[in-house]
Amino acid sequence: MANEKIRSPIITVAGHVDHGKTSILDSIRKTEITETEAGGITQKISFTKVPISHIEKTYHLKEKGVRLDFPGFLFIDTPGHAAFSHLRKRGGSLADLAILVIDINEGLMPQTIEVLGILKLNKVPFVIALNKVDNISSWKKISINLKENIEAQSITTKSQFDEKLYTIIGALHHHGFKAKPFYEIKDFSKELALVPCSAKTGEGIKELILTISGLSQKFLKEQLKIGNVTRGVILEIKKEKNFEYSEAIIYDGILNIKDEIAIASFDEPIITKIRVLEEIEPLSLKFKPVKEAAASTGIRMQLINSKNILPGMPFTVIKNNLEDIKKEFKKELTKIITDKQGIIVKADSLGSLEALLTLLRQEKIQVISAGIGKINKKDVIQAKANIEVDKINAVILGFNVDKDEEIKENKDVNIFTHEIIYRLIEDVKKFQEEKQNEIKRERLLELATISKLKIFHNFVFRNSNPAVFGVKVEAGKIKTGIPLITEEGKGIGKIRDIQEEKQSIQEADEGKEIAVSIPGTNFERQLQNVSYLFSDLTEKQFKKFKDNKDLLSEKELQTLQKIADIKRKTAPNWGY
Repeated sequence: MANEKIRSPIITVAGHVDHGKTSILDSIRKTEITETEAGGITQKISFTKVPISHIEKTYHLKEKGVRLDFPGFLFIDTPGHAAFSHLRKRGGSLADLAILVIDINEGLMPQTIEVLGILKLNKVPFVIALNKVDNISSWKKISINLKENIEAQSITTKSQFDEKLYTIIGALHHHGFKAKPFYEIKDFSKELALVPCSAKTGEGIKELILTISGLSQKFLKEQLKIGNVTRGVILEIKKEKNFEYSEAIIYDGILNIKDEIAIASFDEPIITKIRVLEEIEPLSLKFKPVKEAAASTGIRMQLINSKNILPGMPFTVIKNNLEDIKKEFKKELTKIITDKQGIIVKADSLGSLEALLTLLRQEKIQVISAGIGKINKKDVIQAKANIEVDKINAVILGFNVDKDEEIKENKDVNIFTHEIIYRLIEDVKKFQEEKQNEIKRERLLELATISKLKIFHNFVFRNSNPAVFGVKVEAGKIKTGIPLITEEGKGIGKIRDIQEEKQSIQEADEGKEIAVSIPGTNFERQLQNVSYLFSDLTEKQFKKFKDNKDLLSEKELQTLQKIADIKRKTAPNWGY
């Protein structure tokens, strides 16, 4: 394999917040970025080019007889707390290989589990860096050889290490991965390599580099060959001074500053020329102006037409093949097909939107609208429109995005935002289940009403024609038109009117103190010695409530049982 036709493997570093993914990356590149340069940077660069010469020199590969046939690595440090689901390219994941960083002392956390799910979904090969071994009680750096150093620890420290290691191996097994420490693996295609390490002391970093180098050399040869078509992915849109830049990765071909490119969008592709092309310098946060850049590399472009460019969108060079590109982009965006009804979904990039939609479909949650960017007024209007069709879909999910400032709180629309996809899915499932039960309960209570009323004998406003007196709703609710019975089962009549603070109302919930009027009732003769009234249910209505008792409150269930007891005084088999 000739070096000039082979690109660098793209390696994604991911993991739970504070588990040390950026520290691992710093340790790999031996941070040759100067303090002044690092201190002067205002916006985080999400990729680092590490040339093969640096790896060979730092880790003495030639002395160990290790020969690598690729130009180096392009590392991507995943932004913020989000998993790297947005790192997508045509036909799969942008990453050729991933390093999943886990704090050996904390084990699998929510974001770790999310990353595992996305790696599985996208079929990305990966290794696990078990970081922070130096935080294990009484850990000492005794030998430069990692395996020897582990064996050289005291019995207590080694026992703690083993316990943490096997707990993580067990947790990974639960998620469908057969994992072992890298030094015990015979077939890396069948087992997941665990590399204990410390970004702080540098232990295990050499072994981590050797592991990913070996995997790249052995398994990635074919996919590292550079093709004739230039392809890339927009990572982020950034503003610096008066200029707007598109930060991107070229993962195939060569991009020339004179090229015209097409960037995918949900409508027609954005066609533009490049005003300024800059490439990330090796082991640096700085960009340098270039005439052309070859895969794999991180670039920054100032484009002539930069309007409406979205993160995560693919781009390619146009060579009299615009119609073919349009078809390709259309095919690329087919995963964003939505349903005829469902919730509204927003995400920070194309890839994260795809990942969210895939996981929602697995949970059989329908999506009517999906987009990239902040949750806006249009999304809220669409969610409100869902109330008329199906209340359970009056929901907006935002993955790693904020709400526009103009959006006000709206009691009819539920907006859930989170940096973890699974948390969002849990939120929407819980909401939809609760809302579904609420709707079923409302429908149930439309057919009949469970009520227990306590009579206020010192608030009798009218004795008869109609009788008007005060009551407290002790359980359930009351509505106009419902028939009432006493504890002895005697019919009293139907409620004609309900008043709260001299205002007529149609219904009153549990806890309300109101006045009711009942025609055909003489309070003094019929209710003078009665303490409670109950709604009069038919046997069919009672059975319907009984079949849906999971929708009733404890007090409603007790009242339902009391009504059954009243009825059974005269009809022993009532309701069975």
